[in-house]
Amino acid sequence: MNKIASTIIELTVRNHPGAMSHITGLFSRRGFNLEGILCASIGNGENSRMYLLVENNSRLEQIVKQLQKLYDVLKLRIRHDYDHTLFNRLHELIKGEGL
Repeated sequence: MNKIASTIIELTVRNHPGAMSHITGLFSRRGFNLEGILCASIGNGENSRMYLLVENNSRLEQIVKQLQKLYDVLKLRIRHDYDHTLFNRLHELIKGEGL
C-alpha cells in the first residue's frame, strides 16, 4: 500500500441491503477515497461493524460529520490507535503475494 497518513473509522451500522452503498456513496459524492473497507455482521445480525481505512487529511472532519448524519450509522469512532496491519496483509493477498 502507499505510505500515506491514514486512520481507521469504525462504524456500527444497520445491517440491511443498501447500507454499504449509502456509506460508500457518501465518499464518492465528495471525492474522498476509501483506502480499504472491512465489514461483518455482529451480534444477532441486525447490525454490522465496518472499518474504513481513510487518508487522515483536512477533509476527514467533514466526512465524519456527514457519516454521523446517515440513518444507517448507529455509532462512529475514529481509531488512530488501531494497527493497519490487517489492511496491509489483505492488500498483499489481493496482489497475489499470499499470507
